Formats: sequence, structure tokens, C-alpha cells
Amino acid sequence: MSGRPRAAALLAVVAASAALLVPSAHAAPAEVPRTAVLDGTRLQQTRARLDRDPRLRRALADLTARADGWLDQGPWTVVDKPRPAPGGDVHEYLSQAPYWWPTTAPTADNPWGCPYVQRDGRRNPEVDSGTDRQDAEKVFDATYDLALAWYYTGRRSYAEKAGRILRTWFLDPATRMNPDLDHAQFIPCRYDGRAIGIIDFAQSYTGVLDAQAILAAGAPGWTAHDRAATKQWNTDFLGWLRNSDFGRQEGAAANNHGTFYDMQLAALAYATGDTALARRTVLDARAQRIDPQIAADGGQPQELARTRSWHYSAFDLVAHTRLAAIGRHVGVNLWRHTGPDGQSLSKAVDYLLPAATGAAAWPHPELEFHRYAATDVVHAAADAGAPAARAALAKVEAPPGGDLWALRPAAEQLDSIAG
Repeated sequence: MSGRPRAAALLAVVAASAALLVPSAHAAPAEVPRTAVLDGTRLQQTRARLDRDPRLRRALADLTARADGWLDQGPWTVVDKPRPAPGGDVHEYLSQAPYWWPTTAPTADNPWGCPYVQRDGRRNPEVDSGTDRQDAEKVFDATYDLALAWYYTGRRSYAEKAGRILRTWFLDPATRMNPDLDHAQFIPCRYDGRAIGIIDFAQSYTGVLDAQAILAAGAPGWTAHDRAATKQWNTDFLGWLRNSDFGRQEGAAANNHGTFYDMQLAALAYATGDTALARRTVLDARAQRIDPQIAADGGQPQELARTRSWHYSAFDLVAHTRLAAIGRHVGVNLWRHTGPDGQSLSKAVDYLLPAATGAAAWPHPELEFHRYAATDVVHAAADAGAPAARAALAKVEAPPGGDLWALRPAAEQLDSIAG
């Protein structure tokens, strides 16, 4: 998920009052969350240990710092963008291709400066204004942080804010987003939308699914109507992913786009009750994702060819490890899979360890190296029992805002491609 540094001053304030963060017994949610990526039972067990584990209390201070930062922001809506998506429906999500740039100065006759050309790894700053991309990322990040913070503290304000954000973006008729991505990553004067725009949601929307599941475990203000309406939105979105031309194209992608597509598909299937589809998707990932994407030495050739090779190597493994986490819920252990040439998730993580621990420089092109980008996938491998990853944990770098793995043990995108 997107990189989300928080103010150091805010962290200090929350850390100073960490003793106030331990939830009381009466605030405990009645149910184990039926999360798609996170392990709901593990969340419940972690919550029970908060009052006697100083390490968890420190992580909780970092988490509530994030959650507190969202309380006076949003809610956001797709109908607020200055121009609607092609076709004119303000409820349609719109984003712009990040690596495409105008070739001429805008004029009255050519307001976009067309034609556009691609510059891989170099983000056009205009994509962050005038579309829904940044607001969607705030929705994803805020609801995940707030739902988790409510679960661990029992504070009503966190749950109510998360619910308001979700209802505004997905449910309220005047402000809701249509459950499709027909106009994601459009290129001015070239394409009204593209299949690869599905990754706008694939990289983080599974966190929203888990936030919804956490709120459904007893959060104040999150009603039966909210639960039914979000399930219907997710069912409709899953149908679009499976049946649209864009969905089929993205599902056929051979790099990180395909991995994230499968991860999103499996999570949506599990969240909406189609466990057979979720299981089939995870099982198919062995031959369709792990074997062709990971080389015998653990490198990921398609990601290593990028100008942001470190970022994309870690990024693809975020999808792989989250898909493996979904597999736990449907009886599939992707960590045990070994391909015909020895390919495995553990070997792919091992490939990153010298750079992740600072023992060696990353030997491939990278426009902006952040060592902490790999921290979560190292955690995931260590949790799965990979010896080298376990040994490396003491040497990985905490991301900005603190290492939250103990509270939300599922890999996120920790660095920002916008940097």
C-alpha cells in the first residue's frame, strides 16, 4: 500500500500517552473479524496481549498516531473532481497514467499538450491533481488505519470516522463510486481508460475489505445495512473484474499487474462468500504467477528490468505474500510451493535480503532506493518459517511511521512510487 509518513511530533505526543491506549474488556468486539488477508484470530490474540506487551504498546502508539491524523480529514468522494471521466458520469472513478508526459505546452486548441509519451519510472505531477487517484488512496489508508485502531482501542471515534468515509465513497447515492474502473489510468488524447489502471485498486483495496470485516465485528455505527450494501458493491466489483475486457486483460498480465489482479480477485471472492473461486485463484497462482515470475536464483526478471527495480521487486512480493495470506483461509499454503526450477516465494525474498539488511548494495537500476520497502515481505517470509528471513529481521529498516507488523501482519507497499 502507499507510503504514509506521519509527523514526528504527533508520534511523540501519542507515544507519551501510550498507557491510555490499552482497551478495556467491555470494549472488546464480540466477534473474530472474518478478514480476507489479515488473520482475524491473530488480531484477537494480539489485542488480548496489549496490556502486557510493551512492544505492542509502542506499535499501537504508532498506529493511533496514523488514525488520529485521519480524524479531521475527509470524507472524500469521486464526484468532487474538477472534470468528470470520459462520458460525463461524475460517479465514474478517473485516474491518469503516471508515467506519460505531454510533449508540447498546452494551448487553447491543445489543452493537454498532446501527444503524450512514456517515461518509465518518472511520475508526471499532473496525475496527482484533477483525478480521483489520491483521494482513493486516502480512503484506502484511512479506513484501514481507523478500523485497526478501533479494534485495538475500542475508541468509538475511530469506528465512526471509518464508517463515514466508507459510506461516502462507496454507498451514499449522491457521492458513491460506480463499481468499475473503466476510466483508470487514462492517457489524454489517447485512451479513455486502460486495463492496467485496475492496479489503482488492486494494490490497496484488499485493505478496505479487511477494514470492512473488522468493523463488522461489532463496531459502533456500522450497521447491518452498511454490511449488506458493501457486500453488494464488492460483488458487483468482482463481477466487473471477472467479466469486463479490462479485467480479462489485466488477469492475463505476466508481471506484478497479474499478481495483484489475482490477489484482489481472491480477496473479493473470499469477502463475498465465494470461497471456491478464492481457493481456485490461489491454487492457480502456483503455476501462473510464482513459476513464471520468479527465476531459479529468486530474482524477478520482469521487475528487475524496470528503472525502479527495487521498488517493483518488493511491490510484486507484496501481492504474492498477501495472496499467500488469503490462501491460509482456503487451505492453500503457497509458501510450500516449489517450481520446476526451484522457484519459491522464500527464494524471492532471500534475493532481496542483502539490500534489505544493508549488507550489500542493490545491483540493479533504481531511481530512488528505500531499504525499508522490503521490510514487510521479510516479515511475511519470517512468519512463514523462512530461516534466512527470520535471521534478517533484526537488521531490516523500519518504515516511516514505525513498524506495524505486529498489529497488522500482512505486507503493504511501504515506499511511495510518487517519491
